[in-house]
Amino acid sequence: MNETPEPPSQPTGSFVDAGIPTHRVKADIAALTHKGSRENNEDAYVVYRLGRFMDCVSSNVAVGSLPSHIEDTGHLLIVGDGLGGAKAGEVASSTALHTLVAAISKQPKWALKFDDPATRDTEIDELITRSRAYLQHMHAAIRARQEQDPEYAGMGTTFTSAYTVGGDMFIMHVGDSRAYELRNGRLFRITRDHTVAQEYANMGKLPQSEVDQHPMSHVLTRALGSPTAQIESDTHHRDIEDGTRLLLCSDGLTKVATEAEIASVLANHPVSADACQALVDLALQRGAPDNVTVIVAAFAVK
Repeated sequence: MNETPEPPSQPTGSFVDAGIPTHRVKADIAALTHKGSRENNEDAYVVYRLGRFMDCVSSNVAVGSLPSHIEDTGHLLIVGDGLGGAKAGEVASSTALHTLVAAISKQPKWALKFDDPATRDTEIDELITRSRAYLQHMHAAIRARQEQDPEYAGMGTTFTSAYTVGGDMFIMHVGDSRAYELRNGRLFRITRDHTVAQEYANMGKLPQSEVDQHPMSHVLTRALGSPTAQIESDTHHRDIEDGTRLLLCSDGLTKVATEAEIASVLANHPVSADACQALVDLALQRGAPDNVTVIVAAFAVK
């Protein structure tokens, strides 16, 4: 019998101003993870705020004619659910994040605004192309560690990320961690699981409403570190509207909570840190048979 899970650590969050001239977006972001009833926490998450800025240090131009501060920022949110058991799962999920952050830090061009109609489409295409290249780097890094150490053979990780800048949000997804959006009180699932059960539904062999209860609902068809040399991801581009709520989560939440329950928690907890705590508490109340990780973001657009 599993021991009662220990109380979760306090969620972390921030309230920041994205500083985009055409889309003044404020984001209240928080994240929380818990090992649940498992011995180790094989989930990994990260929340980054990234940007560029200009501060006027000195000038002889008339006071007030130049802006004192200019800033463009974006947010990167990621949840990965490691696979492989023992410590291999957490190695896979952390390897993915380390590889991604290293690749982004070396990238000379960061996309931090898409408000120029003349370049918008090109900039978005370039961002998606770079993101797919990052994904291949993560996939290759995990496969390389498998080859270097037999202990890590077969390890892998899901990968669900959101990149937000101005009024744009990009979701990239591999596996069965999920991204949800709450708009006007309604919860929409952005991602579709890469599982055998979902493939049955895609082929019309299983009603979508029965996917989560199917015995093959947690058998993955895609994961970073899988045997295939190339990995395919799903990419979604969505507009951020005033009041949009975003949830990224591992299946430690969705295994034990219905989408109606998740929607209710988000609706009843408008502060992201409170929502994270309530979602993890819900999983713990249900026994938390798996690690559970949640990231919640709330957006206000002016």
